[in-house]
Amino acid sequence: MSHSTITHERAARTSGTVRVVGAGLLGASIGHALTSLGVDVALADTSPAQLSLAVDYGAGRAARDDDTPGLVVVAVPPDVVADVVERELARFPDAVVTDVASVKLQPYLALRARGADLRRYIGSHPLAGRERGGAIAARADLFVGRPWVVCRDGETSAADLARVEGLALDLGATLVEMEPGEHDRSVALVSHVPQLVASLLAGRFVTAPENALGLAGQGVRDTTRIAASAPELWVQILGANAVPVVDVLDALAADLAGVADALRDPDAPGSRRAVADTIRRGNQGVERLPGKHGQNRRFEQIVVLVDDAPGQLGRLFGELGELDVNVEDLRLEHSPGAQFGLAEISVVPAAAEPAIEGLTARGWKIASTND
Repeated sequence: MSHSTITHERAARTSGTVRVVGAGLLGASIGHALTSLGVDVALADTSPAQLSLAVDYGAGRAARDDDTPGLVVVAVPPDVVADVVERELARFPDAVVTDVASVKLQPYLALRARGADLRRYIGSHPLAGRERGGAIAARADLFVGRPWVVCRDGETSAADLARVEGLALDLGATLVEMEPGEHDRSVALVSHVPQLVASLLAGRFVTAPENALGLAGQGVRDTTRIAASAPELWVQILGANAVPVVDVLDALAADLAGVADALRDPDAPGSRRAVADTIRRGNQGVERLPGKHGQNRRFEQIVVLVDDAPGQLGRLFGELGELDVNVEDLRLEHSPGAQFGLAEISVVPAAAEPAIEGLTARGWKIASTND
């Protein structure tokens, strides 16, 4: 559900007017979340149509010349972040300015080279997004439970830092403090290279036979989900973070070459071990990824066949509730023309067997989790 409203009983940490420059997905989502807290949000965008759309959907009001914001959030493409931040710092000398771009070192270095007052600038980055962009895809709960990196300068005052941290906390995010270079190396590994890998793999489907694509299961859909992202934005992101991205790509290319060499002669001594080690290392890496609420634990997957009829998914969740099974994650797959869909439910390991037994007793069919 887009443009969802969060109802809060507590008072917001953020007060006064917040100016949001850029009314796309992130900017409008920040606007929706703050507006739901009763905060005055002044939106600005170089596109009148984008601005009008964000205002119409309730992300805030159009900015006025007499606004005196205490906090300015710059949510513009990476290639213009430094220009806009510099302009906002000069225009609002009493405001703290932050940006939410996915690259932090390049804007910081550019601003420092220009002699900008970095005491009032705090770079930040919420690791949240959707495959679709623009104000129409914005939602107030986009940042809930997501990491929000804050890169403060050594001269940043505690009061100014509290403004940016308060914004992140008001939006339901989890604060993470990093220096800009560490941030860029980290997102190269967990965000930027995965985007390229997904795009490269999905690109192989362009000339693939229809019969082959008809066999696609949830595994390939999961692996390529983010390949639907906007090329224009990613050209900017990858260009701004090229050095860390290339470092990861070079290491990944060496790994791929090693596996390819092993598979050229699977019966050669050491080949099977090389392949097994590759899969095993992947197992170890997945186990290190944070799970629900940041817990490093793996979940068991149960795949349930759900009839293509109204109310069936609701009935499944209702009966899982009766079984006292908490659903940690849910993925749905429904092939065109099929009379049923597949619901892949993630549960803690201890709940897997009781869930399978309970659902089976209630007439649900459990499918294999293997693609």
